[in-house]
Amino acid sequence: MLLLALDTSTPAVTVALHDGERVLAEATTVDPRRHTELLMPLVTAALAEAGASRRDLTELAVGVGPGPFTGLRVGLAAARTMGAVLDLPVRGVCSLDVLAYGVRAANPPGEPFAVATDARRREVYWATYDAGGVRTTGPDVGPAAGLAERRLPAAGAGARLYPDAFARALDPEYPSAAHLAAAVVAEAAEILPPDPLYLRRPDATPPSARKSVLAR
Repeated sequence: MLLLALDTSTPAVTVALHDGERVLAEATTVDPRRHTELLMPLVTAALAEAGASRRDLTELAVGVGPGPFTGLRVGLAAARTMGAVLDLPVRGVCSLDVLAYGVRAANPPGEPFAVATDARRREVYWATYDAGGVRTTGPDVGPAAGLAERRLPAAGAGARLYPDAFARALDPEYPSAAHLAAAVVAEAAEILPPDPLYLRRPDATPPSARKSVLAR
C-alpha cells in the first residue's frame, strides 16, 4: 500500500505518503496565494523522500473542504487527475474531520470540542465533535459569534481569529495530510466522493444575460 494524501482547503498546502503502517514522508507550506505553484512540487518532494514514484501509488486521499473556492479546487483537481491517469481510487474526507483527527492525536480526550476554519467575511467553516472525535453537528458556515454561547475549545484557524467565540484554541491550526492519511488507513473518517464541499456560492459568478429592450 502507498497512499498519497493531500489537502488545500486552507492556507496550508499539505501532502503525505503512508504505507499502511506509518507516514513515510510529509510536507506542509502555509501560503494562501500559491496553492497551484506549491502542490505538485511538494508531492514530488514527498515521493523522492520516500524513494517512490507515482507509479508506486495504490490510492489517493484528498480533503474536500469546506474551504474557499480557489484553493480547495487545486487539491481536488490534482487528486482527481492523478486518480484518472494512474487508475487509482480517490477517497475524499471532510477537512474539518481531518482537523478533528489531529485534535485526538495532540490532546487527551475528555471533552467535546469544535473545529473552525477561516471562511472570510468574519465567518468560519465549523463543526462540533464529541469527546471521542465523532462529529455531532456541521459542517456549516456562519459568523463565529454564533458559536460563542457554546464556549467549546476549538481547533483550526477560526479559534485563533475569533478567540471570544471559543473557550480556548486547540492544536492543530491547519489540516495535516499526515492526519488525513492516518485517518483513512485506520478507517477513522467518513469517506466521501472527491467533490468540493463549498457550503456557499463563490464570490465570482457569471453575469446574467441582458434583457432585450424589445422584450415584453
